[in-house]
Amino acid sequence: MNTVLITGVTGFIGRYVAREFSEAGWNVVGLGTSPPENAPRQDLNNYQQLILPSTELVDIIQKIQPQVCVHCAGRASVGLSLSEPAADFSASVDVTFNLLYTLRNYASGCRLIYLSSAAVYGNPESLPIRETHKPSPISPYGFHKLMSEQLCSEFFKVYDQPTAIVRIFSAYGPGLRRQVLWDICRKTLTQPVLKLLGTGNESRDFIHVRDVARAIYTLVEKAPFEAEVYNLSSGIETEIKSLAELVLSHLERKINIEFDGMFTEGNPINWQADISRIAQLGFTPEVTLERGTKVYAQWCRAEVVGW
Repeated sequence: MNTVLITGVTGFIGRYVAREFSEAGWNVVGLGTSPPENAPRQDLNNYQQLILPSTELVDIIQKIQPQVCVHCAGRASVGLSLSEPAADFSASVDVTFNLLYTLRNYASGCRLIYLSSAAVYGNPESLPIRETHKPSPISPYGFHKLMSEQLCSEFFKVYDQPTAIVRIFSAYGPGLRRQVLWDICRKTLTQPVLKLLGTGNESRDFIHVRDVARAIYTLVEKAPFEAEVYNLSSGIETEIKSLAELVLSHLERKINIEFDGMFTEGNPINWQADISRIAQLGFTPEVTLERGTKVYAQWCRAEVVGW
């Protein structure tokens, strides 16, 4: 039986990745910072609670000898990276180097998938964004993701460690308690007016987290693992004002939407991905924004108001 090691398995994306591999019949070993009772134990054959980098990682990798490692660990907040850049650097760049170094020495054939971010692009010059678009991050989070990508390239080119990089755009789904969709849902359910940042003309390219997990498994089956980069999203640009209107309809709320017109430091204005490269491997997103936001809105209702 093949073994996959998932770092950050107790995080938002890590949980879905664990489910995808478990349903495919893999032996799934997860690492996370949460106590065992908060880990997705039904999808894990083994779980280790630890904070990376850790000296325990060597023993774990020597013991399980994974064929694949999906690196989901790390902070996922532009705001926190601006206020705490040192902590973001440590959780991103330091951890990624340590993981690559340990795999190279104790499981050299293990294929690593690194979960990067569209934040490496910053404000693109044109849409849709191809993987060949010059990176131009505008936040410490984006810079640190780009540095970690370069580490993946280094370990492939210098040490023949097989790696692949996915630049995830705006992932969402049940379990996500941050970012714009959570903000819209929470405020819609609790406030008389939906007050949001920006102008409403800002846009994002959303992808459901189930499709993220499916795409990662597609890479395991078909990618060459030569430190190549893949955009991962739906390929559809959605303005925030349209997203807010969609959520209001799902939650059957008739309230006004107000935007403060303020620019948020570190956040790009418009995003849309060109996903033709990963599509060539056979991946196509399945969850539409209409369907995905409807399910997410109902999950938020249960989280926020209890029914």
